Amino acid sequence: MSSTPSSSPLHLAVALDGTGWHPASWREPVARPRELFTAGYWADLVAEAERGLLDFVTIEDGLGPQSSHFLDPDDRTDQVRGRLDAVLIASRIAPLTRHIGLVPTVVATHTEPFHLSKAIATLDYVSTGRAGLRVQITARPTDAAHFGRRTIPRIEAYDAPDTQELVTDLFDEAADYVEVVRRLWDSWEDDAEIRDVATGRFIDRDKLHYIDFEGRHFSVKGPSVTPRPPQGQPLVTALAHDTIPYRLVARAADVGYVTPQDTAHARAIVAEIRAEQEAAGRAAEPLHIFGDLVVFLDDDPAEAAARRDRLDALAGEEYTGDARIFAGTPAQLADLLQELQATGLSGFRLRPAVAGHDLPAITRGLVPELQRRDAFRRTYEADTLRGLLGLTRPANRYAAATASATA
Repeated sequence: MSSTPSSSPLHLAVALDGTGWHPASWREPVARPRELFTAGYWADLVAEAERGLLDFVTIEDGLGPQSSHFLDPDDRTDQVRGRLDAVLIASRIAPLTRHIGLVPTVVATHTEPFHLSKAIATLDYVSTGRAGLRVQITARPTDAAHFGRRTIPRIEAYDAPDTQELVTDLFDEAADYVEVVRRLWDSWEDDAEIRDVATGRFIDRDKLHYIDFEGRHFSVKGPSVTPRPPQGQPLVTALAHDTIPYRLVARAADVGYVTPQDTAHARAIVAEIRAEQEAAGRAAEPLHIFGDLVVFLDDDPAEAAARRDRLDALAGEEYTGDARIFAGTPAQLADLLQELQATGLSGFRLRPAVAGHDLPAITRGLVPELQRRDAFRRTYEADTLRGLLGLTRPANRYAAATASATA
């Protein structure tokens, strides 16, 4: 059975979404809603995360407007609607940062892996080895209508056999998507570019490879038009809530985000993912499992709870979501993270309820508390995102195959 990758005592990421994860967050004085669609807004958030020595940030995205409904757009006008493209945000921010990883969300359903492989490879070059992606699927019929290539039936009951078949198919497609992307990243060997002015040879064509991927969902010839990224393989991550998405994490990801509600639930999730990892033939490969939590952080736990209640009142309903919601002090959150870490989680992706308030509370309150406990880094100890997570730079599969064939 695979073990947790060894690196820092604890890994921390933050998930950035608009003005924060609470739907009324934009109404807070610190929220800066008028700046939400500016580069400066996102640059400031990521700079704050980097000051806190966090491993990486994820940036939310989607193919349709945000909604309080899982499958359909809503008609609410009192919540943030509209997004910038997550990959483009990351590319804009990359030159302004030096250490933190940048992991935009990409939707595999309806989009093309060839285009995405180029975009993330480019981000890896722009960031000098700090790129990743969070792969996501969509089962929204309205998202399918944007593209017109296929229809997706509306899900009426998640446990229905036809729904399970649809969801399985969408996640299988996402697994193939990741496989194509990974092969395209390897389609140029590391030394394919010669750049020899004297001989007039810029590339060695023998070191560019067709990937010749043939599957039920994709048929991709390759090679890429972008040389192999600095990390070789940028980080692949995915959020998972149940067995079918757990299999995607086990088959295709370097990091999986899960949503445990308590320690017993966390142990069960970790055990299931490790079993799926073994079944996928990846038991020897490192795979991080991060726990997701929405956080309201204040120096006084009563203040955190009161802030949550006030935002709920502004939204007109109690905020609930897929992840556990924590309201308390940085020290109390540190206690919880260390308790959950003992179940086999190697890190956490924290979702700030109000980005302008709770992100600084993470970097300036939680991080120092964890450092006092010798549970978090005091400096960045690697130059790449894979390095921060204790992941080696993988060998190029095609170069290895060529070397084996000619040996």
